Amino acid sequence: MRSPADLLQLDKQVCFALAVASRSVIGLYRPVLEPLGLTHPQYLVMLALWEQSPRTLSGLSAELMLEPATLTPLVKRLESAGLITRARSAHDERALSIELTEQGRALRAQAEAVPQQIIDRLGLPIDELEHTRDALTRLIDAARA
Repeated sequence: MRSPADLLQLDKQVCFALAVASRSVIGLYRPVLEPLGLTHPQYLVMLALWEQSPRTLSGLSAELMLEPATLTPLVKRLESAGLITRARSAHDERALSIELTEQGRALRAQAEAVPQQIIDRLGLPIDELEHTRDALTRLIDAARA
């Protein structure tokens, strides 16, 4: 039986393992995304827009699980880079519509190499990575419930 002190060991903490894993994996993305001119958070925004464009800022915020105040500077930088446009929605003036530019759509072809590069850098079997992703998704759902 474990003593209560064992429960407070750093290496037993889910939060510690998640924080270190997150920083480590995101660190692997930096050199891969640099040639694309994207940071990791910008890459996530682009992934969502490559799935569906245009999107509203609020829809993008919900999809990425980011507060609008966190997302707005990312979107502004992507607009400055010529990858997206921001405009008031024609259907609802309160909504900000975000849409890929031709340059933003073209960047997708380069980005298609990113997942395999990350898989190669991690050196883990794809089924293990998929299992980890699925377990993390369940963890996220449990934490948000």
